[in-house]
Amino acid sequence: MSQGAAIEVSRFDDWAGGLAAAWQRLFVRLGRIEAGWLAGRLRAIPIDRPIYIAGMARSGSTVLLEMLEQHRETASHRYRDYPFALTPVIWNAFLDRAAKRSMEPVERAHKDRIKITPDSPEAVEEMVWMAFFPHAHDPAVDNVLDATGHHPEFEAFYRDHLRKILLLRGGSRYLAKGNYNLSRLGYLLRLFPDARLVVPVRHPVAQVASLIKQHRLFVAAGRRNPAVLRYLQRLGHFEFGLDRRAVNVGEHGAVERIQGLWQAGEEVRGTAASWASLYGHVAELIERDPRISRQLFIADYDELCRNPGNLLARLFAHCQLDITPGQLATHAARISSPTYYTPKFSVAELAAIREETDEVYQRLCALAGSPPTT
Repeated sequence: MSQGAAIEVSRFDDWAGGLAAAWQRLFVRLGRIEAGWLAGRLRAIPIDRPIYIAGMARSGSTVLLEMLEQHRETASHRYRDYPFALTPVIWNAFLDRAAKRSMEPVERAHKDRIKITPDSPEAVEEMVWMAFFPHAHDPAVDNVLDATGHHPEFEAFYRDHLRKILLLRGGSRYLAKGNYNLSRLGYLLRLFPDARLVVPVRHPVAQVASLIKQHRLFVAAGRRNPAVLRYLQRLGHFEFGLDRRAVNVGEHGAVERIQGLWQAGEEVRGTAASWASLYGHVAELIERDPRISRQLFIADYDELCRNPGNLLARLFAHCQLDITPGQLATHAARISSPTYYTPKFSVAELAAIREETDEVYQRLCALAGSPPTT
């Protein structure tokens, strides 16, 4: 996707993305063939303490991903892995031969100061989940995968896929950002009992404002160019845009209410209710499951902006990644509160956000051991 003044999708990306989507089962088979071809090398690669960043969109997850991805041990998906993410080794080998020149970093389509290139880390992993869980984004279906989940075909493919990313990127620790992994935390810990979970949380007022801003941006882009909608659907981004969908975490009534609010034009309350549903699910998991509580780190975005050095030190320690004081200072210097937009809610809208989110926000702050932001 082009990241210039307008959100655009190149003809090649649209065509290739359509090919990958239309022939998804073929690419799954090709992925297995690729794994067989690499079997000897993949068997020698352990999946050691994978790191999963799983937060609702606009929570600061990309900033955390970029910092953790710079560590010498980590390996992640990149923008260049789209659209043939199911066969990453073959596709990257082709790109390495076809690449003509390096690209200068440009601001991504979200217009949020984050500059990227095709080699920047990105949440491409969702394409693998969608290939095996066709109802993963159906609001009418419970999207939660817990420790009782069982899908041998997916699990074998997924483990090989993680090893392929480690092989490609030369890392020893797999790192993924996936918003929808919020509904899969129990399942991920069953697959990888030593996984490290990171859940970024942002003050609801700021996060609701950012989500609405992004939704309007991508709706406008999708109306100008239908390829934008197709790109988001194929990549597995349903957080905003013309095909925005609520995530069902086992609360069918909540999903129906959220979507009803959106359809009625009550953007603020609907988005706040979505925030409360997702993060309420996380709070409940932490409170009832000691294993998740031990291995999950709540990354408070507001604390990250106020005191980046302290939060980043705790984050790297939780992920069991060493970091020098100099590296920590370099990362911390990049952090600042957003200044490119200011939430402009009415008194009634602010009251609606508080009504929907305050109870969950207080619980999360208590679990994180950080004071609530006023």
